[in-house]
Amino acid sequence: MIQINDLTKVYKLTKKQMTEQKTKKNMMKAVDKLSLRAKPGEIYGLLGPNGAGKTTVLRCIATLLKPTQGDITVKGYDTVKDSENVRKTIGFLTNEIKLDPQFSPRYMFGFFGRLHGLNEEAIDKRREELFDYFGIKDFEDKKIDELSSGMKQKASLAVSLVHNPEVIIFDEPTNGLDIITARNVTDYLKLLRNEGKTVIISTHIMTEAEKLCDRIGIIINGILVTEGSLAEILEKTDSKDLEDAFFELFKIYNKEEE
Repeated sequence: MIQINDLTKVYKLTKKQMTEQKTKKNMMKAVDKLSLRAKPGEIYGLLGPNGAGKTTVLRCIATLLKPTQGDITVKGYDTVKDSENVRKTIGFLTNEIKLDPQFSPRYMFGFFGRLHGLNEEAIDKRREELFDYFGIKDFEDKKIDELSSGMKQKASLAVSLVHNPEVIIFDEPTNGLDIITARNVTDYLKLLRNEGKTVIISTHIMTEAEKLCDRIGIIINGILVTEGSLAEILEKTDSKDLEDAFFELFKIYNKEEE
């Protein structure tokens, strides 16, 4: 389970960043007092536009960033005080984390398997399972650099799951993928949910969130403005689909900001 309590993350901006963002403030609040709970056996989706704070939230959960305020626990482990145990428990994937292009999927899978303390027999068994599911076996000895973007994503996904983690954290898991590969990935996320795993993803694709997520949290400018099942969010906003609900909340939020 993932528990976030009043998460706030503030970044200090460089002069260049201040110029690019046309601001005189040298501090930016990426996430503002965000609280949520993602439970075993569900897919929780963080939905929002680019720059809303989704990736910052996931990086804080994955121990890559420390909260400015608030706290996060993963299966009872504090992400700051017990970061090593958190990393043993999670599988984290983001498009910005790339596998070394000069090595093969087989090599990278074994490398990360050994980092997680798996023996060779366990690594081989897990590789057979994941490479078979994602159709990587025919390409397992090619260099990462020689693979298509879809195959690279599937190889990264397999490597992130080498240790069969109980908590899965994926940032935009289908971003840039063709429709077939994207479906392959989302179907596997459903299998993980059905195994009782805790799955949390970020996305800006409304239809993906509608079809995939058991619960959805909508984040705008670092603030979690609503959360619930699709039906609950549609009822709250009196909307016919998630896209309409999102724009209704976005309109309300902007009025409040003004």
